[in-house]
Amino acid sequence: MMGYAYAGFPVLLWARARLFPRPHVSAEIQPSVTVVIAAHNEASIIRQRLDNLVSLDYPMDSLDVIVASDGSDDGTDEIVASYRDSRINLLSLPRRGKAHALNSAVARARGEILVFSDANSMYAPRSIRALVRPFADPDVGGVAGDQQYADVPEPGEGGERSYWGYDRMLKRWESAAGSVVQATGAIYSIRRSLFRPVPEGVSDDFVTSVGVIEQGYRLVFAPDAVAYEPVAPSSGAEFRRKVRIGTRMLRSEFHVRGLLNPLRHGFYSVELLSHKPLRRLMAFPVLVIGLSSGLLWRRGWIYRASAIAQFGFYATAAFGLVAGESKFGRHRLVALPAYFCMVYAAQLVAVWNILRGHRITVWKQDRTP
Repeated sequence: MMGYAYAGFPVLLWARARLFPRPHVSAEIQPSVTVVIAAHNEASIIRQRLDNLVSLDYPMDSLDVIVASDGSDDGTDEIVASYRDSRINLLSLPRRGKAHALNSAVARARGEILVFSDANSMYAPRSIRALVRPFADPDVGGVAGDQQYADVPEPGEGGERSYWGYDRMLKRWESAAGSVVQATGAIYSIRRSLFRPVPEGVSDDFVTSVGVIEQGYRLVFAPDAVAYEPVAPSSGAEFRRKVRIGTRMLRSEFHVRGLLNPLRHGFYSVELLSHKPLRRLMAFPVLVIGLSSGLLWRRGWIYRASAIAQFGFYATAAFGLVAGESKFGRHRLVALPAYFCMVYAAQLVAVWNILRGHRITVWKQDRTP
């Protein structure tokens, strides 16, 4: 099962994209666009974010921005309200969570195309143009952009950076095969007519982006639509973020479980199962293998070799977690094992959250160690 999740599925996906490609139409169109940002206490970054949006290469009369402030009390509302640009709109709301903020913002949106973004994402100049080009194809209901990191590492560095490079490759193949599994919340767009209210306690970017597939449209990848985000300031902050994402994603996958029916959704169902629930459940066989290796030490040299190899792997991961963002901690040979272990530990905590009925409906940014 692990072999399929990490090797078999990418090979299957590559073969499907090469042998049975589904190209889509792209054209230089200029539909009206509303950028939606749900924010809570973003005073430190929101002005920079708005400056970035209004400087993008897109017609001024076809772009507006709604900042849905979810009970901010740090001056975020005042900064947005003081912005001297008619395209910037503040929607000040009581603290009720991101789902409520997004739903309220979309209800006010005027654009034919909705672009969803994080408050700390910075778009490349032509990102909006890249996001709307595929909508020239009537079968396209949503477009996923490319999340990258603002602090570009030296070659050979970075655990999460390396993961996103791998994820980017899969998105290219998924899009060529039909639809990407989901969009990242930093940068994606959908037709406003396809938006459905976001329920509480789920991953909004996942549920909203795959919602277009549920309605019979495609979700494609636009690699030229680039959003830059900072790397998490510490492994602790990243672990907490992964737990939150994992908890909400498990609820999200149950919410859209109908997409796992291949009789209705074809190859996309295989993509979704392989890329999401199956990979998420790998934490359990990894845990079992790790525990059983020591118990089987006396059974022969192959078990001892396996135990030694795993000990070396986890020792390297522990060193990577302790070293953090130092020169040694960022090296790929150390960062990848550390990231691997951190992600699966977070998934185990997320499963525990689901089993004990824990919901995450409100959020706060975790950008400090």
